Amino acid sequence: MSYPPDESPFAIVRVRLPLWLVAPLLGITLFIGIVGGLATGYVFLRPASCPDSPEVCQEFAAFWDTWKIARNNFVDPQAIDSQKMIDGAINGMLDTLGDQGHTRYLSAEEATSWDESLRGSFEGIGAYIDVRDGQTIIVSPIEGSPAEQAGLKPGDAILAVDDKSTEGWSVQELATNVRGPAGTEVILRIRHAGEETPLDVPITRARVVVPSVSWRMLPDQVALVRLSSFDQNAGDQMKQALEDAQGQGAQAVILDLRNNPGGLLDEAVSVASQFLPEGSTVLLEANRSGDRNPTKTKGGGVALDIPLIVLINKNSASSSEILSGALQDAKRATLVGEPTYGTGTVLTPYRIDGGGRLLLGTQQWLTPDGRLIRGQGITPDEAVDLPPDVAPLSPAEAGTLSLAQLSSGADVQLARAIELAAQAASR
Repeated sequence: MSYPPDESPFAIVRVRLPLWLVAPLLGITLFIGIVGGLATGYVFLRPASCPDSPEVCQEFAAFWDTWKIARNNFVDPQAIDSQKMIDGAINGMLDTLGDQGHTRYLSAEEATSWDESLRGSFEGIGAYIDVRDGQTIIVSPIEGSPAEQAGLKPGDAILAVDDKSTEGWSVQELATNVRGPAGTEVILRIRHAGEETPLDVPITRARVVVPSVSWRMLPDQVALVRLSSFDQNAGDQMKQALEDAQGQGAQAVILDLRNNPGGLLDEAVSVASQFLPEGSTVLLEANRSGDRNPTKTKGGGVALDIPLIVLINKNSASSSEILSGALQDAKRATLVGEPTYGTGTVLTPYRIDGGGRLLLGTQQWLTPDGRLIRGQGITPDEAVDLPPDVAPLSPAEAGTLSLAQLSSGADVQLARAIELAAQAASR
């Protein structure tokens, strides 16, 4: 779904769109500045036009007193950067909501990049990132991307970008420094999971086209279908992949949601509709008053009866958790792997004066049975941990291996899923 066009540069548009990925694409700049929101913020924060209660307005007055004292008296005047100070104030304000990494402000440029990423293409190195326990990491390189070709793996720590330490950086700061035009080079200092010695990895940026769905047939007529993100047309791509797989004789499906950071809510419903009967509840959206609104599947699913195993891990987030939770509650699939990340707010985009956009968590989602996922995640039916130095096999990689090689390989989650899929198909 695309955003409705702004008829006025001062319009604030509210649309029910995505559950955003916990970890944005490296190619996206998320927090260069808030030029569009600066003037608006100033107007609303001035005590003379404060729109809140007298008590809250008094706190705004304290903010401006602190601003002026710091600006006029800090020992190093070169360190006074009003843009960074405003950024920090807005960051701090939104972080108090407890929805870090999800609720956030995008400048006009960042909003354009965000829209671009949801269309499935962008310029960058091609990887999903996050900050975990204060460390910037690679969540997952995109298949075929410069990041994957350079040897980056899920769980890699990013220690520096072009010799600038990433200590204390947010996801937005990392994206800002890594992003760049196709054909230019960036050097990442990487420490692979389980290793002590870092290494500098030069990567040439490129335009990355991200197919949401890829698949291969495995032994015993088991189709491995990977859903990398819920971008636009992910549902259509999933439907086509399932039709193709069954046309080639697939007797069971393994749906791989590992390292899938999420995406568009409508696409999550579309994908769920391929596996669940029409009218099945996919999620419950709870608003701030506690009211619950069910979102249901549509008709026309092409894989309603085929045995289904779903792979999840700690980097499966947002829409991945909606889908896996719905399939689990409906007892439609067996979930294998690790507990998911635990992202649980539905983002509503608000267009802001100047082209900026506020992504605000206005609702939280629950599984069809009413389970809260925010901060808890989805627990697999069968827990199988993957060693931190082992990357999940892609469908392209798995498709070249024999059953013996898959069963004895390092991707123990996939090996167990294949075993369960074969058992289900034989019943």
